[in-house]
Amino acid sequence: MHIVDALSDRAERGSLRTLDPRLRIIVATLFALVVVSLSGLATLLTALGLALSVMLAASLPAGPTLRRMAAMDGFMLLVLLLLPFTVPGAPLFEWGGFTASAEGLIKAVEILLKANAVVLVLLALVGSLDAVTLGHALARLRVPTNLVQLLFFTVRYIGVIGEEYARLRIAMRARGFRPANTLHTYRSIGYLVGMLLVRSLERSERILAAMRCRGFQGRFHLLDDFAYGRADAFFAGLAALACSGLLIMDIADAAAV
Repeated sequence: MHIVDALSDRAERGSLRTLDPRLRIIVATLFALVVVSLSGLATLLTALGLALSVMLAASLPAGPTLRRMAAMDGFMLLVLLLLPFTVPGAPLFEWGGFTASAEGLIKAVEILLKANAVVLVLLALVGSLDAVTLGHALARLRVPTNLVQLLFFTVRYIGVIGEEYARLRIAMRARGFRPANTLHTYRSIGYLVGMLLVRSLERSERILAAMRCRGFQGRFHLLDDFAYGRADAFFAGLAALACSGLLIMDIADAAAV
């Protein structure tokens, strides 16, 4: 057991999870901006390969991560299927009296590759951060205080509101409510949403009063103090090199065309 624990600790120290959270946010944002600006299929495939490499380096579980990506792709597929029929260009095939264009199909593939590459990097670099660490990192990056506090409160109390919703649903079922496609059901759901908003407002007022009693003056005091290390500098250099390479590759592809 001690050998297994030592190997797992060593793997954890060697993964991207040990990097400075501020650097992870900056790199994820930079990579997303670069990928969105790309247009060549070869460059986008390279970006997707880099995103997969980052996912593996971050030690993300492949199964759950790919299932999340499949869920996102399934949602996007309904929209992307319409692009070949709405973007003008060289006819590719006809279906139901509508003509699909090659340019529309290429555009759909580009959007799909961009979305997968960006989301994979975000999951690997930012999604693996806990909410408190993410909030502290955003605050250290000089993100507006109100946004950081909104993130903290949302993460903290979304579960509380979910529990309140569950209690209201149990109360409705105890009174014999069964959802159906009727006016009574719609009216009952409207009452449920209204009551949830009222109770949420009352709870927020009680929480604000309790915080003021404890000396809250409109801002949180940051306790985490991050520091860059050699590993952070090495990863930042790799990220800058990768993003520059993608841009150069995309410009070369555009010039060749």
